[in-house]
Amino acid sequence: MAGDLNSLSIPLWIMAAVSVLQALLLIGIGVAGYLVYSRVMTLVSDLEARQIAPLREKVDTILADVKAITARVSQQTERVDQAISGTIDRVDDTAARVRAGVNDRMNQAVGVVRGVRAVLMSLLRRESHA
Repeated sequence: MAGDLNSLSIPLWIMAAVSVLQALLLIGIGVAGYLVYSRVMTLVSDLEARQIAPLREKVDTILADVKAITARVSQQTERVDQAISGTIDRVDDTAARVRAGVNDRMNQAVGVVRGVRAVLMSLLRRESHA
């Protein structure tokens, strides 16, 4: 039995050594992964600070300008709309006045024509009675 234990102890020692090496390898991979992650995060933070932050400031400035221009355009559009509405109202009022003036003149002209016609009719009737 002693010989059997010695023959088994060497493979057990080899498996134990390989297991320790595997554990050390896994620990090394974990540490290396953390270091890579840390460097990548530092690089991303640096890139963000140098490149993205200034771009974001520019974009924010552009958006503020666009917002101000949009507000101005909206105000100007409202003013133009009010001006057009006022002009149309004045044109309608002027057209109504012109129409009323023409109607008054036409009524006067019709009245004069009717008066002349009545005079002529009465003169013609007198001549036919005479």
